[in-house]
Amino acid sequence: MSRLLITGGAGYIGSHSAVVLSKIGHQVVLYDNLSNSSRAALENLDQIVGQHMPFVKGDVRNTELLASTLASHSIDAVIHFAGLKSVGESTDKPIDYYANNVQGAISLLQAMQMQRVTTLIFSSSATVYGNPQYLPLDETHPTSATNPYGRSKLQIEEMLRDVAKSDPNWRIACLRYFNPVGAHESSLIGESPTGIPNNLMPYIVQVAAGQQATLSIFGDDYPTPDGTGVRDYIHVMDVAEGHAAALDFLSKTNGWHAINLGTGNGRSVLEMVDAFEKASGRKVPYRVVARRVGDVAECYANPHKSDQLLGWKAARNLDDMCASSWQFHKATGLAVSQ
Repeated sequence: MSRLLITGGAGYIGSHSAVVLSKIGHQVVLYDNLSNSSRAALENLDQIVGQHMPFVKGDVRNTELLASTLASHSIDAVIHFAGLKSVGESTDKPIDYYANNVQGAISLLQAMQMQRVTTLIFSSSATVYGNPQYLPLDETHPTSATNPYGRSKLQIEEMLRDVAKSDPNWRIACLRYFNPVGAHESSLIGESPTGIPNNLMPYIVQVAAGQQATLSIFGDDYPTPDGTGVRDYIHVMDVAEGHAAALDFLSKTNGWHAINLGTGNGRSVLEMVDAFEKASGRKVPYRVVARRVGDVAECYANPHKSDQLLGWKAARNLDDMCASSWQFHKATGLAVSQ
């Protein structure tokens, strides 16, 4: 079993991955600046796994702190989640996105190089494919991001490819997530963004709970069955288990690898609203507004490569995603009567 550093480990996908990896015997150290997470999440993580996970508060651009953390905990491999992640926000704040995401990755690689840690799983995104030329998206599809968030992920992927080519000791997997949703079965951790949510599922949850008046749907005139955008939604625990499979794969394989983590099923915004209403028993009022800059009509995965290389397939369905999201929200005490 490995000693792992998880950057962004207190965040949404990082915390769920920490649970999965810890449960199968890996020693996990969390690194996070808590800009979009909380210490409460850390306490809940300890409760789920039944032991304390070491935590270092720090920015991923702090190369010296990263290097000292790698050294002091004798880290074998890094899983890199830390970064900003909103498509819409990235078009308004591109400098912040390139600084946090690209510079953060450079700082991490410098620290890893100093400490001779050469195994890395990078939290990438399906946004690197840009406007789909064909569907479903496989890993040979041309990359061409349509927004600063996606471009930051693509620049990091290209940088990592160059790093792997420079030295055969590097073992790097870029996991291209589609749309993680849902929560851990304990309802102790889940998606809990600070401020107004940028992603669809937490916004739907807040509307159902009465915290937001209506859901804004960005366009209903796309060339899709109901006119709303279609995405591949995947349970966060499936994504977390994908990281465990990727870590096992890298223990036997060097080089650079890009691998989709998706279900292969596209769901429209209106389908998500309908599924959540059924799971929660709540109405989700919505209004249609203008399209959002940088969005594409459809985006869903061909997950064949993850099955072939990692022996991994998404196991949870849309009902699981919606029900666990609602249960987590209720457990936080934020749901209101309707």
